[in-house]
Amino acid sequence: MSQELTLQLIDTHAGGDVSRIVVGGIEPLPGATVRDQMHYLRDDADGLRRLLLEEPYGIPEMSVDLLVPATDPAAEVGYIIMEVMGYPIYSGSNTICTATAVLESGLVPKQEGRQRFKLESPAGLVQIEALVEDGVVETITCGGLPSYIDTYRASIHVPHLGEVTYSIAYSGGFYALVEAAELGFDLTRDEERDLAHCAHQIVEAIQAERGFSHYTLGDVGPLPFLHFMGPIEQVADHFYRSRSTTYVHPGVICRSTTGTGTSARLALMHHEGRIQPGDRLETVSLRETGFIGEFTGMRQEGPHTVVENTITGKSYVLARSDIVVNCDDPMVRCDGLHHILGAAQAASG
Repeated sequence: MSQELTLQLIDTHAGGDVSRIVVGGIEPLPGATVRDQMHYLRDDADGLRRLLLEEPYGIPEMSVDLLVPATDPAAEVGYIIMEVMGYPIYSGSNTICTATAVLESGLVPKQEGRQRFKLESPAGLVQIEALVEDGVVETITCGGLPSYIDTYRASIHVPHLGEVTYSIAYSGGFYALVEAAELGFDLTRDEERDLAHCAHQIVEAIQAERGFSHYTLGDVGPLPFLHFMGPIEQVADHFYRSRSTTYVHPGVICRSTTGTGTSARLALMHHEGRIQPGDRLETVSLRETGFIGEFTGMRQEGPHTVVENTITGKSYVLARSDIVVNCDDPMVRCDGLHHILGAAQAASG
């Protein structure tokens, strides 16, 4: 007998990055915090991530965000981020999409003008400020993770590329930051495939040479991301703009500039003495979409100067749907999924 299951989704995108928000069909997960629930999903129920990011339902360029009850009473809703490379503790574009879905689904009622509320991510509480005009969520501003420079302008030999100069920032994950022009790129859409190939070579070389440790989190795994930086232009007082693009996985360049990539760039600009608190940077993607990062403050954490920041962007709702999951379909993998399905579905399956 066919085992037919359903999941309720709101598909969104911010800056071109598609985030599938799972709003129903999954049982509450064990764990005292959203971070604990993320660990459970990663270690014992990874089937949900694979199901929605692999054929026939998804592609690696997408992300998935599972809404869960908040464990912190200060938050309205919790969410767990799933991407092709695993389970990042934070993501700007995913947070912008999740906050929009929370408002559009009515989990947090919309209020005209500016409204504030908190979400609980695996990284902790996130302050959200939404601008609602005529019932439409026009922008979301979310707190970026405190960011800092770990390594400044180091050099590494990369086969077929030669000597490559890079910096390393932490902004929710470790980022290699490279000047696009030094590698022969103008950051145009026709370069996307070559950018992904180039970034993969650099990331593999850095991973083979060294690892990175966060000053409080410790080992967070090998370097996953690379951010190509274009020239910076000042377009107004305290406002800058730069083309950029982010590599996240072999063959995958993000459609958006990424929120954490923008936070990493703010940390580098501050390290170089190019911005002050209150300054803003708009990063512009290969698809001409953008996020605006604002440098809001700084503090000293041991040897690191940590940059506090916010990220502003707009998310669009693409679809509200029920995904029908037929476990008899040879293209579908239901392993690692049955035990987290809603009780009624699990019983019927």
